[in-house]
Amino acid sequence: MSYKRKSVKVLKAVSSPVRMKILTLLLEKNSLSYTELMESLRMNPSRDAGRFAYHLKLLLKADLIETDAETKKYGLTELGAAIIKVMDEIERKALKPKRLLVRTSRFTIEEFDANRIAESLIKEASMPPSLAQKIAKEAKKRLLKAKTKYLTAPLVREVVNAVLIEKGLEEYRHKLTRLGLPVHDIPMLLKKTKGGAASVLKIAGEKVFEEYTLLKVFPRDIADAHLSGSIHINGLGMWILKPDEVMHDLRFFFKNGLNLELTSLTRRFPPPKSFDSALSTVLNVVHQSAKEVNHGQTLDYFNIFLAPFIQNLTPRQLLRKLRLFIRNLSQHETPISLGLELTVPKFLTEEKIEYQNFFSEAKLAAELTIEAFKEESSAEPILNPKLIIKIRPGNFKDEEAERIILKAYALAIENGAPYFAALNNKQSVFSASGVKLEANFKGDWEIDTLRTGSLGEVTVNLPRIAYESKGKEEKFFGMLGENLEMAARALEIKYRAIRRNCNSLLPFLMQKINGEHYFRLENSLRIISFVGLRESAEIFYGKNNENLNFVEKIAHYISNYMRKRRIRLLPAILPNFDSSERLALLDIEKYGVAKVKFHGTREKPFYSTVNIINLKEKQIPQENLDFKEKIQELHVGGDLTVMDLGTTEYSPEELAALTKQLISKGKVGLFTFNRNLTYCLNCKKSHVGLIHKCPSCGATSSLIQLKKIPYLS
Repeated sequence: MSYKRKSVKVLKAVSSPVRMKILTLLLEKNSLSYTELMESLRMNPSRDAGRFAYHLKLLLKADLIETDAETKKYGLTELGAAIIKVMDEIERKALKPKRLLVRTSRFTIEEFDANRIAESLIKEASMPPSLAQKIAKEAKKRLLKAKTKYLTAPLVREVVNAVLIEKGLEEYRHKLTRLGLPVHDIPMLLKKTKGGAASVLKIAGEKVFEEYTLLKVFPRDIADAHLSGSIHINGLGMWILKPDEVMHDLRFFFKNGLNLELTSLTRRFPPPKSFDSALSTVLNVVHQSAKEVNHGQTLDYFNIFLAPFIQNLTPRQLLRKLRLFIRNLSQHETPISLGLELTVPKFLTEEKIEYQNFFSEAKLAAELTIEAFKEESSAEPILNPKLIIKIRPGNFKDEEAERIILKAYALAIENGAPYFAALNNKQSVFSASGVKLEANFKGDWEIDTLRTGSLGEVTVNLPRIAYESKGKEEKFFGMLGENLEMAARALEIKYRAIRRNCNSLLPFLMQKINGEHYFRLENSLRIISFVGLRESAEIFYGKNNENLNFVEKIAHYISNYMRKRRIRLLPAILPNFDSSERLALLDIEKYGVAKVKFHGTREKPFYSTVNIINLKEKQIPQENLDFKEKIQELHVGGDLTVMDLGTTEYSPEELAALTKQLISKGKVGLFTFNRNLTYCLNCKKSHVGLIHKCPSCGATSSLIQLKKIPYLS
């Protein structure tokens, strides 16, 4: 057959609307039987059989369709599929004056092209090309039928998603989901957000990454567990971007200087030679790291590492410089912890710099740092940085060390600022959030506690498991194991994501000296924390002795699970109000307010996450110590004990006595004293308790209520 005769036969075959309908049906369905084709065309088998057979005969002769010898079904040939594409192009050209305009995500206005839909489906959703063409064709049909003159890319995507849902292609729709905020939310964000444009952009960006992480990064079971409230993934918007906390080693920068070549700056600062330049180096470290850390930074051994720079300076000069330093640190949004040592640990005496030789300078730096906090907070309360004083055996036998500790206690009485870490001879590093790193991973104090930190934290909702297990312990521990497994997988996903992109995401933390990264990502701590431990035990056994035994069983089960892991996965009970409130609210919504055991109010409920000690007659109740002992296995990764002073007056010596009582019982980590205060902006004075009228100047509108722990009354 000649080329012209073949072309005429093909054109004749497609000249009928019925035959074009047959070709289109076969494109959409892949293959159809004789009867299925007639039903789709709504033809009557007895009345229209001859006419239908005539149409099929023409299509077969033109080689546009073919029959399968086994199934006896009709399907498109390669020529038939090509003809449909040509006809679509002819239709597009014929309708050129009526073509739709699309405002694209690239901020351009282009003519609508259904092929772009198919390309997106193939690229974004990994859809087979033939199926992508069918979905694109159906979406185009609907858009044309709607007679819309002006389209946007999100609208086209919505129509495509509607087609996918109708056809049961949920997996592809899931991949095609567009991330972003609804238009309605933007004005609200602009109106409510404080902190300027940078805060607005940060919140909006985190929302996008929250959606992306739930849709594309996590498996469906982990995403659903977070959304439903079985677990809470802390810092979801930054999960694949940043570690949670970093424990700095200032010696690294004091020795090597500050390399800013990998940031927006290109300047390199040499190692510091003076106290001023040392403090400037620390500020630069904090500033650069703040961009790459989600939650907090700890500067442990602060006074020890600064001690060699103190020589030839008077106490007055040092105090002035430290006050300015603290003032500068207070500008940062990310929490910063300063760790003070009153004894030079033995493991630091082996350094090339003999820190033992600067012991008097180190104690002076500690005392003046506390004094600087006191003077700076007299004008306005300091919420950041946080001060952590380490208390080791023998400190109360050293008159000078005891005097410094009493100064810290006086500061705690005035504004509740300091935290305290009770240590034996352990080489531990704490942050004010309660995170603890010990030499329990590689067995080396340096690589286990410094230049590393907390990778991330997933919180498990223990009351939810208690409600779902309905009083059956076996079911409770089975569900607990499932949630622990999901939490561990979520943390592994975070580790892999950050490791894969660490050089581009964390240029400062991952800078190299002598081939070694500053931040030891592989040593970072993966934390699984828990809310509602007390509440879950009460759900099972009420408030009796069996309650405490059940708490101990939970702690032992969790500890055994963690111990089997070769990674640095540890349990902790950390003061996270966001997770404790969110999970309590979700449980109230699910089970009803009458059934859920929670603290706080119906509007502001929360589950317990902190070991709170309400002092009785200036003594620690025994039940608090008993409970803490039962859950000791859950504190390996950190915890926080809070002794609430209420409105009772205490002396520094009385707080020292409480500390000795706590330490004598052993197994104590980070603790602090809570004192709710009200600060008056008008007269610049602080008052004990949460008051609504300043007793000094009578002001009512210039009061700031300060709570170290938000959910303590």
